[in-house]
Amino acid sequence: MRAPDGQKRDGRKPDGRKAETRQRILDAAGALFRAHGIDGVGVDAVMHEAGLTHGGFYLHFASKEALVAEVAAASLARAAERWDRVSREPDARAALAQIVGSYLDPEHVAAVSQGCMLTTLGPEVARRPSSRDGITQAMRIMLDALERLLPGRRRDNAVAALSTMVGAVVLARIADDPELANEFLAVAASAVVPGVPVGGVPDEITSPA
Repeated sequence: MRAPDGQKRDGRKPDGRKAETRQRILDAAGALFRAHGIDGVGVDAVMHEAGLTHGGFYLHFASKEALVAEVAAASLARAAERWDRVSREPDARAALAQIVGSYLDPEHVAAVSQGCMLTTLGPEVARRPSSRDGITQAMRIMLDALERLLPGRRRDNAVAALSTMVGAVVLARIADDPELANEFLAVAASAVVPGVPVGGVPDEITSPA
């Protein structure tokens, strides 16, 4: 029996299947880029991870650099959207604790392939001007969320908080000493929100950025 015009036998429209395939490529690239670095991963590896053939890549992206730009922007945009949503909860201190505690959670820090793009790919993306626009927009949303929650609602406090958090995660990942790594995270959390422990927050907040 023929499927209706414009629809596959499984009931999905061709555009829907193409969108799913594109997302598989983005997800695979995001994990590989975080784990091995952008320059350490080729198109072949991305497509293999996505369970697809090399030739299909160019049906979705004009180049690897186009893929990098979209992965970077989409990844941080998801994190920014979560921060924005949490920042609008009625209990500002609890909301701030969720954001800070999850971001500085040792488990989040250890999950390099799923962690925040700023801490895993930041330096590489900084060398790619075409990838910066989407990331910049996402960072502004993250700063707005922090400004909304921090006492005094001052922009400079939000900038200092985000800088502290990102820097602490980078240093914790570099440190070849678990005690020192945890010290970076704990002190950073206390600097942003005194008395807030790291970890132990809802999965919704700690899901990959």
